Amino acid sequence: MALAVAIACALAFALTNGFHDAANAIATLVATRGARPRQGIALAALFNVLGAVLFGTAVASTIAGIVTVSPSSTVAVVGSGVLGATLWNVLTWWWGLPSSSGHALVGGLLGAALADSGTNAVRWGGLHGLHPYGVAGVLVALAVSPLIGLLLGAGAVWTLRRALRRARSRVRTQIFAAEWVMSAALSFSHGTNDGQKAMGVIATLLLATGHLRSFAVPLWVKLACAGMLTLGTSMGGWRIIRTVGRRIVHLAPIDGFASQGVSTAVILAASYAGAPVSTTHVVASSVVGVGSGRRRWMHIRWTVVRSMVFAWIVTLPAAAAFGAITLAAWSAIA
Repeated sequence: MALAVAIACALAFALTNGFHDAANAIATLVATRGARPRQGIALAALFNVLGAVLFGTAVASTIAGIVTVSPSSTVAVVGSGVLGATLWNVLTWWWGLPSSSGHALVGGLLGAALADSGTNAVRWGGLHGLHPYGVAGVLVALAVSPLIGLLLGAGAVWTLRRALRRARSRVRTQIFAAEWVMSAALSFSHGTNDGQKAMGVIATLLLATGHLRSFAVPLWVKLACAGMLTLGTSMGGWRIIRTVGRRIVHLAPIDGFASQGVSTAVILAASYAGAPVSTTHVVASSVVGVGSGRRRWMHIRWTVVRSMVFAWIVTLPAAAAFGAITLAAWSAIA
């Protein structure tokens, strides 16, 4: 019974990830009027599934290595941690804040593990070359990826605008088509990274309870997580879309294309390295980079950016607190 509840919590996390983070994959496409909202959501839903099912499981393996509690405690700790992350996702979605589901998951697992067994229950980790492991490795990936998105976004839009400055009106239709392609690619990359987070949680639960002999992600787990991610995407993340696509800075189609291309490259590279990154962080930072690359710093709504940064900073400790609280409730009920 406890295992079923914990798996349900992991699937609920994938659902909130869908309407929270997946909204970022189509935010610029919708904001630049390259597609209607429902068209963008259908596109994101399809390619989220493909990314989650067809890509490897390196990110899932990294997530599975964050906590090291005894098998008898794993279901309670992991179930409580992912439930805490889910609650934080719901709150920030309601407030329209593009916070990180990756930060929330790490925070939730960290808080539940610390509350259960102290610091020995956490694998602090670091880096093996470019491959992260443990809490420190994940935090490095989460911290570095937005900076890369910011710098590449500024460089990409500057290069594109210079290259197309004499032909921009003639290639407008092609740019809209390219936005569709990049949105599909960005949704695919979201599935390869964020889709694996819930997979790693469920595989950890199955391994601890003896349903798996070694760490692996069964096909049914991939399909279930991809399905919940898709369902969440189809429910829409209108608050997040408005924040990322319209409230940070006004975007032209070429700006949306630049942001999408950069975000896709960063997230796919991270997925290959097994680094759990935040689609929210990468997309939002690339949008800010695009705005700065156009030398329109005054047009960027810095109050919105500051509120997003604040959400990013408080997500991990807040989710950790939720994880500890839900563990206490879980233990009381059990």
